[in-house]
Amino acid sequence: MPSVISTVSGYRRLFSLPGTRAFTTGNLVARLPMGMFSVSAVVMIAGSRGSYALAGAVTATGLAATALAGPWIARLVDRHGQARVAVPATLASVLGSLALLLCVRYDAPDWTLFAAYAGTAATPNIGGLSRARWAHLLRDDPGALHTANSFEQAADELCFMLGPVVASFLTGTFFPEAGTLAGAVLLLAGVLLFTAQRVTEPPPRARSQARSPLRTPGIPPLLACFTATGAVFGSMEVVTIAYADAQGHRAAAGAILALQAAGSCAAGLLYGAVKPTGVRLGHCLAGMAALMTLPWAAAGGTGSLWVLAGALLMAGMATAPTMVTAMTLVQRRTPADRLNEGMSLMVTGLLAGIACGSAAGGWATEHLSPTIAYAVPVSAATLALGLATLTRAGGTPPAS
Repeated sequence: MPSVISTVSGYRRLFSLPGTRAFTTGNLVARLPMGMFSVSAVVMIAGSRGSYALAGAVTATGLAATALAGPWIARLVDRHGQARVAVPATLASVLGSLALLLCVRYDAPDWTLFAAYAGTAATPNIGGLSRARWAHLLRDDPGALHTANSFEQAADELCFMLGPVVASFLTGTFFPEAGTLAGAVLLLAGVLLFTAQRVTEPPPRARSQARSPLRTPGIPPLLACFTATGAVFGSMEVVTIAYADAQGHRAAAGAILALQAAGSCAAGLLYGAVKPTGVRLGHCLAGMAALMTLPWAAAGGTGSLWVLAGALLMAGMATAPTMVTAMTLVQRRTPADRLNEGMSLMVTGLLAGIACGSAAGGWATEHLSPTIAYAVPVSAATLALGLATLTRAGGTPPAS
């Protein structure tokens, strides 16, 4: 009971700050589509064109384009403010999603799918914008900032938990493009609500004289780890959809993926409340590498979707602690006036990894089998652990 009370009071303290509830509400609405778009695109394209390889390649292209554009957009946010940049960027992203929908709907050539989905690259880093607000509000309270970062990671997982379920429901119940259409509407509405909360917005800063985050000691090794970790997420999503489809239950894929996010969400909230000491990034990545073997074993050993769902729930518990620990290191090592850029750079690495993982997972499911393809996220998690060990990404960076 004391731990439960401590957990509740820690998060209640965060939302007692003026304006935090309002910007969090808008942020959650805007972030939910992040868990919808990929699943909606995969289901929409694979159902129309009959190829998971094509669907994986299209989503990978969009994520790669987002990864390239993200740091540039974040730099504009640091310089001009969140509201002035995020709103027009979101409008451009929504137009890209609508273009993809129309290309699929009217059977346009395959190359138009890549071009349209690349237009979503303008999507601002919604989670990064929220984390920047917390960093601004709690700059003198590291303990509360840890709790806020854990909440943000849990919010990410909540949206990725609900997003696939909502997307699968919409695409299966109404029409294949319904998930993409609903996601575009929610994204625009959420960003407008979020940016309307000007009291908590960090002030824009003049052109920074600090070195680029890429040249900041300790940041490049973290970027490599984020990229490998992203490959875990991207491959797991595509492989699980294909595996459920092979079992004759494609509509259940969203619910199964939601369990992975549910495990991460619960672990993230607990991690933020407990504030464990002595936990390093390497420890978290080792746990992730071990737990990612569970879905592979479940798929190959039982062939049961129920067992696979339980394995994904367990595997997801390593995600949030890993991401919270890594993002906290990023916040500590990035110059304050380039914080949005630094966090967006990590998201760039994550999205690049997701793109590679999505493409690799799609290739493996089509040319090998969905069961064997579960080796892809295991390999990516092992790679992340190896990179962290070789580069000492979780340790103290050398002095500049």
